Amino acid sequence: MAANRLSFLSICLYIPNSWGAAASDFYVYYPPSTPKWKIFCLTLTGLLLSFWLVDFIGIGLGCGVAASPAWSAAYDISSGALISAGYGPLGGFGRFCSVVIALGVIANAVPGCYSAALGCQIMGRWGQKLPRWFWVVVLCVIQLVCALAGRNHLFIIFTNFLALMGYWLTVMVCIVAEEHFIFKPSLPKIDWAHWADPTKMPIGIAALVAFLLGWVGAVLGMYQVWYVGPLAAASGGADVGMWVGAGFALVSFPPLRWLELKKYGR
Repeated sequence: MAANRLSFLSICLYIPNSWGAAASDFYVYYPPSTPKWKIFCLTLTGLLLSFWLVDFIGIGLGCGVAASPAWSAAYDISSGALISAGYGPLGGFGRFCSVVIALGVIANAVPGCYSAALGCQIMGRWGQKLPRWFWVVVLCVIQLVCALAGRNHLFIIFTNFLALMGYWLTVMVCIVAEEHFIFKPSLPKIDWAHWADPTKMPIGIAALVAFLLGWVGAVLGMYQVWYVGPLAAASGGADVGMWVGAGFALVSFPPLRWLELKKYGR
């Protein structure tokens, strides 16, 4: 049905967008003179190649679950069992592919831990006193404990919880894009040497209010196992939280940012 298609499209859009919150952690290593078109092409190519491969594998396994009782039974055990069943006909090579996919899940967590460690350091001056590798170790230990303690039921909880990422990430991307394309051209050039000086940075009131309003829209339009928003129910069960939240943020941020600039000048 159309509602399910729209919900699936939203998932396909917001999962790649999740890298938007971490992109600066990695592009900071590129020379400042790197052309914008090259950054764009590198980002788009990397996301397309990685997500196309995973999406096609997921489509194949999903169709197999619907058509094959053996695959359906494997999926009832775990996603890992389904992957093993899907690659089973390939024999030894199939088992090798299953191992590669399992290791890929671990490898996919590496850049996330790297960025999360930076997030720990910017929570306050105290966080910067500890090196990044220390925060990475702490985060890995937390993940290991969660994996061992909740191996039988935590996967479902995280699957439902991680869907929330799509809402706040899209709202954040909209706010950053409007700041960059609408307000940045008329503002003085940013001196990145002052990146840690709060008196040189925007106040952030406009972004915070627009972000909260975006979350209001997301709640109104979300369709999750634990809550269905009124707009999602009115649309026939489609998860429109990402779209409504983005719309609220896009409409509210420009006037709020204009008022902020008029009052504080930054």
